[in-house]
Amino acid sequence: MNVSPVSARRPFRHLLLVAATVAAVLAPVATPVSAATIPAAPTIDAKAFALLDYDSGELLAGNNPDGRVEPASITKVMTTYVAFDEIRKGRLKLDDTALVSEKAWRQGKDSSESRMFLTLGSRVKIEDLLRGIIIVSGNDASIVLAEHLAGSEDAFADLMNETAKKLGMVNSHFVDASGLPNAEHYTTAHDLAILGRALIRDFPEFYKIYAERSFKYGIEHAQENRNGLLIKDPTVDGIKTGHTSAAGYCLLSSSVRDGRRLISAVMGAPSWAYREQASLELLNYGFRFFETASLFGATAPVGSLKVYKGTADTVQIGTLEPLKLTLPRGAKESLQIQQQIDPRAIAPLTAGQKLGTATISIDGKPLKTIDLVALTDVPSGGFWRRLIDQIKLWLGF
Repeated sequence: MNVSPVSARRPFRHLLLVAATVAAVLAPVATPVSAATIPAAPTIDAKAFALLDYDSGELLAGNNPDGRVEPASITKVMTTYVAFDEIRKGRLKLDDTALVSEKAWRQGKDSSESRMFLTLGSRVKIEDLLRGIIIVSGNDASIVLAEHLAGSEDAFADLMNETAKKLGMVNSHFVDASGLPNAEHYTTAHDLAILGRALIRDFPEFYKIYAERSFKYGIEHAQENRNGLLIKDPTVDGIKTGHTSAAGYCLLSSSVRDGRRLISAVMGAPSWAYREQASLELLNYGFRFFETASLFGATAPVGSLKVYKGTADTVQIGTLEPLKLTLPRGAKESLQIQQQIDPRAIAPLTAGQKLGTATISIDGKPLKTIDLVALTDVPSGGFWRRLIDQIKLWLGF
């Protein structure tokens, strides 16, 4: 459906057309719930927590979400993210092998549980190291991988911090690959949720490892994945546990229900059982009381706009990528969109060129203002087309 741009002479007609567009794009909800009926997030006994919608990246709930906390072994999510990025760039292969140094071996010996049981001086496949880090939380495996990729664990920490900046983890700083206690090694619940989202988005083929239940290497019996939610809730497919006496019990988790994904980070809980209970409470809350709306996108233009001096008479406008909004469940029906568009689009135009804005509101309360752009290129027309359109512009047509 084409929607005419806003002009001072046709605001009412435009509003009706926009309402029709929204109705066509958004399916109605059977039992509408206003934003005022959304209850507060569960009360969680932890140092911090955050609940993030995967599609929109919006924070749905949190307590001290941007306060510094120790990540403990959840650090290893960043360790593996850096490794996956190296694989994607062609600088690392799954069947490459890495040497087990004395530092890595001793760290394994000193870690009563968090180890892969690597042998000093042996060489281990990268694929095995990744499983040893992800599934059994091996401190020894983390150091071997870090040294292989950067020469030393300190140098690898620099790569971790560079990656954190690129991902928008503005309140994080890493000094090692495994998450041992250190005053300069910190993050936030919100930053870890951002990291979890990036991991799933950027490396879906490797993220599947986080759902594996067990891994066996160098010992008689397989070690179990410490994320108990993988057993308790079949919708949970990751991500990582963490624990030290200083950090408390931590869990970064993700769940997919009915095609929608949420990510929760619970940091500094009093026990391993409670971190799982708290994570489930947050996930249940988010799925029950919120939903994600998809608006616009290259295949769902807002409308078309007249073009002057171009090879085409009109250009479709909207957003190049779908806009994802997280809303209180039932609030889709209350969405309102008001556009402000320049009525004179003059070629040449390029896809992505801003031609106006749209403000999205619920019950009159603005949620977001976005740019509306040309969805296709419109090159300049020939001499006569440009001349005729210039005359039209002078005459106000």
